[in-house]
Formats: sequence, structure tokens, C-alpha cells
Amino acid sequence: MKLYWRIMLVSAISILPIGVIHADVNTGKFEAPGMSKEDDRISRKDEGKTLESQLTETINKADAKKSSAPKVEKKSTSYFKPSSSYSTQPESDPPRYVQTLSKTGIEAFKDIYWLDIGLDHRTRYEFRSNDIRRTDMRLDQPFLLRSRAYVGIREILDPFRGAVEFQDSRRYNGNFPHDDRDFNDYELIQAYGELYFKSALGEDDRKQQRPIRFRVGRMAYEALDRRLIGRNEWRNTTNTFEGFRLNLGQEANDWEVDLWAYQPVKRLLTEFDERIENQWFYGAIGHWRKWSDIITLQPYYMGLMQDGSKTGQIDRHIHAPAVRGYGKIGNTGLDFDFNLIYQFGRNGTEEHEAHAYITEVGYNLEYSWKPRISAFYGYASGDRHPNDGVNNRFERFFGFARPWSADDYIVFENIKAPKVKLEFQPTADLRIDGGYSWFWLASSTDRFNNLLDGNTSARPNPGFNRDITGKSGDFIGHSFDVRARYKIAKHISTTVGYSHFTSGEFTRNRQIAALGKGPGSSDFFYVEVVVSAF
Repeated sequence: MKLYWRIMLVSAISILPIGVIHADVNTGKFEAPGMSKEDDRISRKDEGKTLESQLTETINKADAKKSSAPKVEKKSTSYFKPSSSYSTQPESDPPRYVQTLSKTGIEAFKDIYWLDIGLDHRTRYEFRSNDIRRTDMRLDQPFLLRSRAYVGIREILDPFRGAVEFQDSRRYNGNFPHDDRDFNDYELIQAYGELYFKSALGEDDRKQQRPIRFRVGRMAYEALDRRLIGRNEWRNTTNTFEGFRLNLGQEANDWEVDLWAYQPVKRLLTEFDERIENQWFYGAIGHWRKWSDIITLQPYYMGLMQDGSKTGQIDRHIHAPAVRGYGKIGNTGLDFDFNLIYQFGRNGTEEHEAHAYITEVGYNLEYSWKPRISAFYGYASGDRHPNDGVNNRFERFFGFARPWSADDYIVFENIKAPKVKLEFQPTADLRIDGGYSWFWLASSTDRFNNLLDGNTSARPNPGFNRDITGKSGDFIGHSFDVRARYKIAKHISTTVGYSHFTSGEFTRNRQIAALGKGPGSSDFFYVEVVVSAF
């Protein structure tokens, strides 16, 4: 019976044009496709064997050739190259914790290609001693909890798509009043509809479709190096906006344009968040990736308009043309990243004129641990004089502050910050980085934003984070930081970090003026665990 089924199997395969075995019409012999003369010689020598054994060997030879053939990996055609600079890669869209159901590995969902879903939870314990952001120097050991859920629909209803992302943010065991950095109960951070036209703009030179995507609703996303537009993944709450976004092209294309007009959303601690109706944040980002093997260029413009007539606030019109570029220098192991920004406009009764620039150079060593050493310098102007009719303080818009300092002290305004970093990856699941940073005020007569409750929404600015005379000096301090990130399991990852900050003359002098004492240093230690469902 076994012989019968083998003969039937070979007979069925032999009549298929793509079969493993076919019959030669001239000789009537069976042979595998691509059979060489050597193969034919061996088959002739074995003519005396039984039919079953000959057929079995023929099948085994064909299978062996097929299995031994080298696998050709499909090379990516994408023009996109990520920046190698430290902590600048934007969150993906949809976020990294989201997965298409068909790719989860669950058999029941293997055909559901049109539904994106995600669920994750982060718990972080913090130890903060002599936190310079506070007017109270007592030890703080809060637990920060953040839960997120995402559902998105795509393709099946094209051109109609959409997504909803939920987030709940809370803090426990903290010694300070609630604020919108840590608290935002039961909130929708994304809820938008989208029109997606897959090949509306044709194809690029690599035959990749160039789509048009138009979104309306509430959105949270990151762009560029995250310093001006960021979800703010480190913070327990998320930046979000309501408005419109238009994308021409996609990340894989040689060029792409991102256009938006948003009203920022005000985070309310226990109520549903509301958009700030007297503000508009708008702009355009260009992505030129044609030369991405050498450099990716991102010319962009951002604007902020605030109508103060109905709220008692000042009128503001800030314009910011800029250009960013990053890439690698041949096969030298060197990489670079730069960002040049100029701002002008009106800030109440004052003219607004400010600027900032960022540059980083890294070197990747040829070792299995993938070590990278980098040197960074960032500058953002500060106000030179409070009564000269010109505001020189750089407007940081809605950026991610933590790349400036691991303890979250420094933001993108009135700052000069040189930094050195070392990153390496001992194993596939373990990444370690550390560095040393120095911080000066760009203008000694302007503020240090986060010092002494200067940026805490729960309390008014007590006024001690600025010395308009400049006599307090300009050195903020210097810090050492180290961080280890380890993936425990497929859906569980951990991070452990430590930062030690040593106060400079400005920080100590302003603390003495406000508190009567100036602790010389502060310590920050944290452990976080992230659990995702997919």
C-alpha cells in the first residue's frame, strides 16, 4: 500500500508544470529539474534498483537540493536611515507596543491583517534626593504608573482608517501636590479618523508607492529629533493635540512632506482634557532621503500663534524656520547630527528674536558590543535684558526634554550644554549607556526654567529661578548618568538608571536666596518595568 501511494504521488507531481519531477518525452526517464549529467549517470547505474527505491531517492535528492539552496534575503528598498545620535529616534506610528493581529503569532488571528492592537503598562519607582526642581528638599520616592491601550483599523475600509489610544497616568507615594506631569486620569491621547490614498502620488525610483494621508482629530506623535515635537515618552503624561495633519509620501520614500495645524490640548488632572482654543501650533517638515547613505536633510518650519484678547494672556506670534541633517561619513565609523533653528515674531509687546543649534558627532567601534562614543553640544538663547523690548528666550514648543539631562532638570531654553556619551550592547537584550554633562545659562540674566518650582503647574513661579542682574553667575552644574535596559522576556523589559548632579554657582546662589541653603548635589535613581500584551 505504501508503494502504491508513492507511485500515485509521483505520477500526480509529474504532470504539474512546476512539479519536483517530470518525465522526459524522449527517454521516458524521470528526472529532477536542473538534473546534471552526473545525476543522470548515477541514475543509469541504479536502473537495477526497485522502482520504489529509485523514486524515493529521486524525491530525496530533489528535497535535498531545495533545502541546501542558499536563502536569498529580500533587501529593503526603503530610503529611510535612522539617526545614530543619542536618544533622538521618534516613536513609531503606531507606537512600538502596538502589533497587527495577524503578526501576533496567535493562530486564530492569522488572517486579521487590518486591525492594530496594543496594551502595555509601565511602573516606575523613583528615588530623588535634594531635587533642585523643588522648593522643598525632602526625600521623594514616588511610584509612577502609566497604562495604555490602542486600537487601529487600516486597509479593510480604505481609504477610511482610524485609531484610538487610551492612557491612564497616576502617581503614588509622592510627597508633593498633584501636577500634570504625573497625573492624567482615564484620558484619550489619540482619537482620529484618516483618509489614506495608497498610491495617490505614484511611485518613487525604487517602485515604492507614494501615498497621501490626511488625519483629523486628536493626535500624539513625535518628529525630527523630538526636541520640538514629542509625545514625551519619559514623562508619565503625554503631549497631545487636536487638529489636522497631512502627509505627502511615506517614511520609505526618497522625499516626504508632513504638514499640520493643531490646537494643543491642556492636560487636566481628573477631568477630560480640553484643547487650548486660543493657541494654534502649525508647520511643515520636509524629508529629503535621496542621499540618505550620506545625509538625510529635514528642512522645516514651525509657528505658534496665541490670541490673548479673550483670556487675559499676551498675544504671541512665533515663527521658526530651521534645518536638520544627519548621516554617516563613509565607512569610517563616524556619524553626525545637526539642527539649526532661528526664531522671530512678536511676544506680547516685545519683538521675539532667538536661535538655537545642536550638533553631535559619534564614532562606532568595530566590536561585537557595538560601542559608540559621542560628543554633543547644544545651545538655546536666553533673554539678554528684561526691559530692552526684545525677547531672546528660545521657544521650545512641545518638545521632549529628557535628552538634555537624565534627571529631567534641563529644558531647551537658555542653555549651553556640552556632553560626552558612551553606549554599548553586551548582548542582544542588554543595552547600557552613560555620560557626563555640563550646563551653563546662555544668558546669566534669564531664568533656569525648572529650578525652584519654576515649571510646576500646581504652584506659581516664586521668582527665584532668575536673577535679572546676572550676579548669581551662569554655571548651572554638571552631572554623571548611567542607564541599563534589559529585555527579560518577549513582553517584559526593565530599565535601571542613576544620575548624580553637582550644583554650580547659579543653582547654589538661587537656592540660598530662596531657601537660605544650597545643597551641593542631588541624586536620582529609578527602576521601571514595562509589560506589553503583544
